[in-house]
Amino acid sequence: MESIDDGSTGRERSVLDELLAALSETQFQHWYKERQYRKNIEEGTPHYNESGFVPSPERHSPSKLLQCHRKITYQQCNAPAEQPEPKGIFWFGAQFETEIAIPFLRYAATEQSTYVRNTDWIEYSVDTVDESLEIKGSTDPVIVDSGAVPLLPTEIKTKQSLNHVSSPMRHHTAQLHAYMVGLSEKYDIDLTTGLIVYGSRESLEIQTFEIEFNERFWNDVVLDWATDHTKHRLQEDLPPAKPESNWECKFCSYRERCGKGTTSYDDAGVSGFLPGFTGYPRARVIEYLEGNPDAVLTPALALQYPDLAERYEVADWYCDACSSRIEWDVVTSATEPLCPHCAEEGELTVLSRPPQQHQVDE
Repeated sequence: MESIDDGSTGRERSVLDELLAALSETQFQHWYKERQYRKNIEEGTPHYNESGFVPSPERHSPSKLLQCHRKITYQQCNAPAEQPEPKGIFWFGAQFETEIAIPFLRYAATEQSTYVRNTDWIEYSVDTVDESLEIKGSTDPVIVDSGAVPLLPTEIKTKQSLNHVSSPMRHHTAQLHAYMVGLSEKYDIDLTTGLIVYGSRESLEIQTFEIEFNERFWNDVVLDWATDHTKHRLQEDLPPAKPESNWECKFCSYRERCGKGTTSYDDAGVSGFLPGFTGYPRARVIEYLEGNPDAVLTPALALQYPDLAERYEVADWYCDACSSRIEWDVVTSATEPLCPHCAEEGELTVLSRPPQQHQVDE
């Protein structure tokens, strides 16, 4: 029997090709970004979708309290990050809270005829001797009574392992204190007890810590930290790099800029890419450029990501010897680039990388 080619094989191949294209890395990034955009709107935090959003110096998020002043300043002022966003850790944390922690809290709450609110919004002001501070953010799950009045706020965190967890981290305790103060003011109650729940990403076991509100800790540690941070932001100076523990430096996205990495950079400001540094992930480069319309690519990054050089402005190379500005694409290597004008005169002069303050569209 003779087979007849009716074109179905060709159509199937076309469908398959379109499907494979739709399952590409680029399409995944687009889908994930749109998913997060929608989630921010649904959760009442649409400002997270704004490119280049910079909170006021007086505003503090509970989740940022007591962390390294310099790291938080870099984050708030949208300095270009040197590492990919840890989406996997964020996702697991959200899934652990949704799929394990909240159902467990509901199980415990039902036994006591109480209920679980997945999150609550807190927004309040605190006047200190030096500053008027604002604390805004969403809480983790809160156990409430039958009238929906908070009884027990919680803070849910995940760790790789619980083997060495003997006490809660101070910034998690500070975060829970911020919840207790905010919920107490919002509902005109006096919350003095909270719960920190750590979950293991390895074993899914949990460890809990009951936290009693400590007024001295709140005033002398947390509010002092917030006051100092506000002062640094208002004065527009670079705060000291004094993390509470080494874990912050280990996982910090600004290690090179700060001076804790492996390069020679040190105490760099919040604006501009590090000259000559090519460790920026492509997504982070785009994120910074989109959030800072006047920013430009360094020549080194333009050579690394030539497609981005077609969409964004690129800073020139500089020659200190002949005072020339050399367009980025005249040079083919970011490593020890030589001035072509000096080379014509028989001199080998290494071009200067544009400093951060020159990385603007002039």
